[in-house]
Amino acid sequence: MFKIGIIRESRTDDKRTPLVPKNVKSLLNKFNNTKIIVQPSETRCFSNDEYEKESAIIDENLSECDIILGVKEIEPNRLIPNKTYIFFSHTAKIQEDNSAVAQGTPGMDKKKLLNEIQSKNITLIDYENIRDNLSRRYLGFGRFAGIVGCYNSLNLYLLKTNQEQMPRAYELDSYEKLIENIKKKNFKNLKILVTGDGRVAKGVLEFLKLTNLKNITPKECISANNLSSYYCNLPTSKYVISKDNKQFDLQHFIRFPNLYKSQLITYMQNINLLISSHYWDPKSPKLFEKKDLFNFKKLEVIGDITCDINGSIPTTIRSTTIKDPYFYLNIETFKEVEKNYNDLAIMAVDNLPSELPRDSSEEFGNGLVNHVLPYIIQQDDGRIKKATITYNGKFLPSYNYIRDYINKK
Repeated sequence: MFKIGIIRESRTDDKRTPLVPKNVKSLLNKFNNTKIIVQPSETRCFSNDEYEKESAIIDENLSECDIILGVKEIEPNRLIPNKTYIFFSHTAKIQEDNSAVAQGTPGMDKKKLLNEIQSKNITLIDYENIRDNLSRRYLGFGRFAGIVGCYNSLNLYLLKTNQEQMPRAYELDSYEKLIENIKKKNFKNLKILVTGDGRVAKGVLEFLKLTNLKNITPKECISANNLSSYYCNLPTSKYVISKDNKQFDLQHFIRFPNLYKSQLITYMQNINLLISSHYWDPKSPKLFEKKDLFNFKKLEVIGDITCDINGSIPTTIRSTTIKDPYFYLNIETFKEVEKNYNDLAIMAVDNLPSELPRDSSEEFGNGLVNHVLPYIIQQDDGRIKKATITYNGKFLPSYNYIRDYINKK
């Protein structure tokens, strides 16, 4: 009997779940010799009863489980020795000089978590590292991060320009209702630039297509002085350029991001709203530097969906929350200020999909059922091994850089 546990999330503001009730039903039908145990929760977006109706067992005790699933990092004191866990550990970007350790659950001490994983002989598999041969992730909440991040960024623009706002995303609690509200809006004199070409950017673009805004090309964006409202998507090949002016090659950029520089400033002449939805490696160039802000004459709002603190977007000096999603930054002092229509407005919520927990969890769970759990329950084709950071508490060779980080005094 293979036993799968679903842990109660540590963050009370995160209602997501790795498997929704219908995923439980699907797994139990597909794998007869499987049991699913769900820790009870009062905040999860699906009730305990909904899981029980699909034959899950509701139990506080997960000690008999072969693998325990979560979404975000798990508090170190809740880790059960000698178990296998799978969750977003937010450790892949750890570097000596990088603040990526601040990603994920606020207040979560990454070194303490990783040390506990070692001392308790934990096997840790990270969703973020489960990829195909082209390094594309099988799992992620990126699409809904893009959708909600776009909605929030548009709402912040309405607030910043003293226009009537739409209801907050978490109050609507469904993608269908977001669509209903965005279709009621007629945006005028709004020019948006969207960076990236992955799941997050696709989510942003999916949502912008529902607006009255015109979609233009990067080439048109450079000289779009006569257009009053539009949005433009900058894929990686457009916002970075090789330092030696060689033709852009994505695989080369992935391997050697330090050999590239940003050319975002080329496209920012008329932009009011910048939505950053690109993946950022700490070795990659920043999207722009602090000094560049003085050249972004019309910029009102930055919606930073990437939310890497002190990362590619230097204005993201902190993350924000679902209930308090915005802050204002004075670009001269580079300090946070009280709400002021003359200063730059920032949206940097670090758990955007949690605003639509049922929709985003269902999509994530479907991916888990189709692309991950069969390779754990049955035979691995290599994708799980590659995503395994520690095995019985010991770091695998490809993740020794994380071990070196936590051991450094």
